[in-house]
Amino acid sequence: MKKIRSKISLKLSELAQKVDAQLEGNGDIVIKDVSPIETAQSGEISFVANLAYLEHIANSDASALVLSPEITISRDIPVLRHKNPYLTFSKIVDIFYPVEKKLRPGTDSSAVVASETEIAESAAVGPLCNIGEGTKIGNNSQLISSVYIGKNVIIGDNCLIYPGVVIIDDSEIGNNVIIHASTVIGSDGFGYAESESGLQKIQQIGWVKIEDDVEIGSNVSIDRGALGATLIGEATKIDNLVQVGHNVQIGKHSIIISQVGISGSTTIGNQVILAGQVGVAGHIKIGDGAKVGGQSGITKSIDGNKKYMGTPAVDFMESARMEASLRKLPKLLKRVKKLEKKNQ
Repeated sequence: MKKIRSKISLKLSELAQKVDAQLEGNGDIVIKDVSPIETAQSGEISFVANLAYLEHIANSDASALVLSPEITISRDIPVLRHKNPYLTFSKIVDIFYPVEKKLRPGTDSSAVVASETEIAESAAVGPLCNIGEGTKIGNNSQLISSVYIGKNVIIGDNCLIYPGVVIIDDSEIGNNVIIHASTVIGSDGFGYAESESGLQKIQQIGWVKIEDDVEIGSNVSIDRGALGATLIGEATKIDNLVQVGHNVQIGKHSIIISQVGISGSTTIGNQVILAGQVGVAGHIKIGDGAKVGGQSGITKSIDGNKKYMGTPAVDFMESARMEASLRKLPKLLKRVKKLEKKNQ
């Protein structure tokens, strides 16, 4: 049984005004919490953005729903209409669960802070953090606990860094950046040269630059550049378990989903989407707005504003035709064998 956790109660009419949604039905009902459509109870509001969940509306005990204008329902239930119900519901969640600071400003007594660091008075450094010499931490940023920060790192304002994160020397983190647990920023790139005595490690003397409003999931590895910066552009979102090689350049507002691997010196444009488990070869370019389906392999540069699928990745429609042809292959082989027998 779900426990009501929110301490906020609002009339549905008040909620509609706050999220700029069109109210249909009784605006006087009181909403006390949010919940998924499958488990919502009286006093809670839910939403449907994916048509696959329409079947749950008939039996839902929710007191109100957030729906797009196109969705019609047969039952009598108050509705907030908006062209983007998912975004609207997200705003409602923020209302009922306002984000609170996880730590009070200040440095925990168990933290190790080197000399010549600059930590803003409003910043918070939690238990067992280790901060290297020459590092700067901006206003209202929070290092929750057990965070390692190397030398000469710059962390901007309003950043949230979760436990176990490692940020190596010379990295630059912008404002409003979120980095989730156990991610490593600035580890050595994978670079070796063959020699008579075996593989010779190539020193990685670059850094990582992460621009404003980026969010990085847990267990992500972003390698420092061999020379120059590995760049994560403004407002890009990176899911868990992603590998970004040295000197990779990722543009603004891109989405990199779980288990993607990006080889070194690749350039990825703005508003690119790489779905789960996409593999990207090194030294290639992916154009602005490209969308690549899950488990695809990108072996050469691809144009922007197109959809791709497969290994090697090709135009989505071409990939669909190839897949359809492969499914017909067993029957085709049987026909060929029959023809061969007749001609023997």
